[in-house]
This record gives sequence, structure tokens and C-alpha cells, in this order.
Amino acid sequence: MRQRILVTGASGFVGKHVVKLLSEMDVDIILLIRSGRESLFKNISNITRIVFTDDLFFESENWLYEQCKEVDIIIHAAWYAEPGKYLQSNKNIDCLIGSISLAKASIRAGIKKFVGIGTCFEYNFQNGFLSINTPLEPASIYASSKASLFFSLFQLFKNHSIHFAWCRLFYLFGEGEDERRLVPYLRKKMISGEVAELSSGNQIRDFSNVSDVAKKIVKVALGNQNGPINICTGIPITIRQLAENIAGEYGKTELLKFGARPDNLTDPPCVVGISNLT
Repeated sequence: MRQRILVTGASGFVGKHVVKLLSEMDVDIILLIRSGRESLFKNISNITRIVFTDDLFFESENWLYEQCKEVDIIIHAAWYAEPGKYLQSNKNIDCLIGSISLAKASIRAGIKKFVGIGTCFEYNFQNGFLSINTPLEPASIYASSKASLFFSLFQLFKNHSIHFAWCRLFYLFGEGEDERRLVPYLRKKMISGEVAELSSGNQIRDFSNVSDVAKKIVKVALGNQNGPINICTGIPITIRQLAENIAGEYGKTELLKFGARPDNLTDPPCVVGISNLT
């Protein structure tokens, strides 16, 4: 029997790439999305059901239970993530509470596996290179809400013998990225021939293309690995190197102006993942 996979946040940056991959597999897809976004998925033949919601995180547990019936796997990619606002927004608390309701509903419905999307921001950044054994020390409402959800769901699903995986994502870029983020900003400036004003660019990060991240999430969903999983490359690169690589594609590295913006003093100097994906 084909696996039935429910995806939340399907129209988001990560979710769209997850659905694209699933559309090429022998599975049935159920989507929980906001009304008006269904056109994104009109050419996908193995979507068996689309459920509309004004806001997933304010739906009742009973409503969520009805949507989880006859579902084998949930990939929960929905979360509030507006650039420049999401880190300290109280909307993260709504996402936390709503996600717990979804988990409780999925347990009642008898799902086999739940895949949650976490963040590297859950970790203590002091050592720079982060494994799943690195202590958690979230420094924002966003990160603390994600960490709280991880701990809650770990115990919930353990008590009901349901497989649970928590994919901690590091730094993403790629198709469909919000134009306010770094890589789209750089590309826009290169195309228009304008100077890109940047900080020193000395910060070291672990960047992944969102399409590669989606492949890893789907692998986790369809595989046997459970628990916390770092979704990363393990390859350190400075912001300067990333910017120079992008500008080099356009032959316009002279448009990069490092030091034009002050460094964020609270920004960690190094954030690189140590993968445990098998």
C-alpha cells in the first residue's frame, strides 16, 4: 500500500520543495494549506486531498484529528518565518501551541511517523561546530519555541510508540527564497549593477541549497532514522566567500562593499553543523 503523507506549510520556502520531491514518488500526498495557494500544486497528480485552513495553528484538536485520519506520515513544515520579525515574535508561541495540538491529533489518528522541522538556533553556539550532543541554549522566542516543541513531542510520541524525527535546519538559500534574505538581495544588486552593502563578512556559516535540504527531509520521512538530526553540509564558509561566489557568477565582485554595515555584536562568529544523517 502506498504511503500517505500529510505536509503542512506546503506553500512555504521548504515545504514547496518537499512536495515537489514527493510528487515524483509512489506516495499519496495530503496538503494542509491556506486558501488561495492551491494553484501552486495544480499539476501534481498524486495529491489526493487538499485541506484549506485560515491558520493551522488556531484549528481545534478535533479538526486536526479529522485531517490526520488515514495518514501514515506527517511532515510538519509550517511555522511563522517572516524575515526580520520571526526571531522575537509572539507568533512563535501560537505555532508551538498549535503544533502540540497537531501532534495530539495525529496520535489519536494513529499515524506511524511525525517529522518536525527544527533549527540550528536551538543550540548553544559557543563551540561553533554543532552536533546533536551540543547543549541546547536558545536565545530567541523562535528558537526556544522550537526547542520546547522538540522536547514535548519527543516525550509525547515516545509514550505512544510513534516514530519521531526532528530535522534541525542550518542556513538555507535557493529557489523561492524571500527577497529580503541575503542571497536574493545580492542577486538583485548584481543584476541591477548596484553596490551591495554588507558587514565585514567574516562570520562563518553552514549554507545548504533548499532543494538539497528537502531531499534530506524526505529521506528522513521515508527512512528509519529518528530523534534529532542535523540537516547541514558540515562545510564552513564565510559570508564574504558566499557573497564573492555569487557576485563572481555575474562578474561583478567590485560591487560588494564589505564593512558598509556594522557587524551584529550578538551574531555568533561560527555556526557549522556536524551531520548525523545516515
